[in-house]
Amino acid sequence: MTEKRHCCGVMESELGRECVDHTDAFDCPDRVVYYSKEFGEYGIPIHDGGSSYSVINHCPWCGARLPTARTEVQSED
Repeated sequence: MTEKRHCCGVMESELGRECVDHTDAFDCPDRVVYYSKEFGEYGIPIHDGGSSYSVINHCPWCGARLPTARTEVQSED
């Protein structure tokens, strides 16, 4: 059994979505949610050619409260 990393199956599925046409999540119009490992926060990508996203506090599908962003970047040593 695999460990669940996100709040619900739909969030897991959406974050695991792979696009054959776009290697960057911010280039793909089908990517509707983004998870920043660096900051531990979730967001809605702003598809304007950059890598911006609007932070969200609750899951759009199950309504679960999402973790708050870390104020410091954690080292992955």
